[in-house]
Amino acid sequence: MLNALWVGFFFVAFLIALANLVFLGNAEIFAALVKALFDSSKAAFEIALGLTGVMALWLGVMKVGERAGMLDLLTRGLAPLFRRLFPEVPPNHPALGAMTMNMGANMLGLDNAATPLGIKAMQELQTLNPSSDTASDAQILFLVINTASVTLLPVTIFTYRAQLGAADPTDVFVPLLITTYIGTLTGLFVTGLFQKLHLWNRVTLAYLGGATALVGGMVAYFSSLDAAAMTRQSAILSNVLLFGVVATFLAMAAWRRVNAYEAFVEGAKEGFRTAVTIIPYLVAMLVAIAVFRASGALDLAMSAIRSAVLALGYDARWVDALPTALMKPFSGSGARAMMIDTMQTHGADSFAGRLASVVQGSTETTFYVLAVYFGAVGIRRVRHAVACGLIADAAGIVAAIGMAYLFFGAVA
Repeated sequence: MLNALWVGFFFVAFLIALANLVFLGNAEIFAALVKALFDSSKAAFEIALGLTGVMALWLGVMKVGERAGMLDLLTRGLAPLFRRLFPEVPPNHPALGAMTMNMGANMLGLDNAATPLGIKAMQELQTLNPSSDTASDAQILFLVINTASVTLLPVTIFTYRAQLGAADPTDVFVPLLITTYIGTLTGLFVTGLFQKLHLWNRVTLAYLGGATALVGGMVAYFSSLDAAAMTRQSAILSNVLLFGVVATFLAMAAWRRVNAYEAFVEGAKEGFRTAVTIIPYLVAMLVAIAVFRASGALDLAMSAIRSAVLALGYDARWVDALPTALMKPFSGSGARAMMIDTMQTHGADSFAGRLASVVQGSTETTFYVLAVYFGAVGIRRVRHAVACGLIADAAGIVAAIGMAYLFFGAVA
């Protein structure tokens, strides 16, 4: 899928540019494409290079939290809920531990830990699966929760925003947190309807009710503020929460006699390697998007959608962030490149730049997660997994647009 998308960007760009040359007499169009190739490849390297320090910082902090036992705390905290959501999984089965650890790693933004834990959980669930090539209810629900991907610390989003010049890279934290919760809740309820899952027990309602009350309270509070106060207070809350997490990790490390400095350095080394590793992927996707934009193809597509939205009498500013939303279910790297392109084109602190950031952090890459997790255990018949995952994605995207207008609607 990603290969087809990548090659398609170049072919469409070539055809649109050729039409510009032949029918409109635009003799400079192919020069613009070649310039876009070189400029975007240089920009991709500079972005990745600039990410190194921030990536090292945050992965170092995450490693301290991991060593201090935050993952274990989240695992123990989620275990009672997971026992109700997956009734076919016996108590104390290894699948429950692997699933809760996977969710805990996702919440903390520990992607490198989350993927192997997710595969392990799917393998454990496969031992309970009566049909080895068909996804079980438990496997589907676990996959949908992963694709909705509640993330408490969207470190990567902050990192890119910082690199691209955002005045306050964390100002999207509160709307992103609300958005990802809405997407996850939607995925859970839709899958529950498909599976006739009993969600109305006291434990499940206590977890979901508490989380919903917290998120709903945040929405109600911020909705009562004017635009300037909302932006200011959400930024304050975001920064207090994030630095509070750092302080909590360090305090737990001290309490458990963990060498926080060594853990930080180890995590920072992983951050450095990660920043270097993403250079080829950034170059590949940013070059493809750059020629697609330089040919005029992206502008044509977005103009058509924008005109339709305006004809219906609605604000069309969200259309500029739509490429990120459309790419997200298919390719994480492609969506990341679209987000970067949006922030480069419109500005990191523009409405489109902030919305693209919220969209990027609101859901996971559905088809990638499906391929990796189900592929690891030989599942060929996915039943309602794709439908439920895409519904959760759609809910996350709609919620992202709503939260962007709520928090940043006054931004140009």
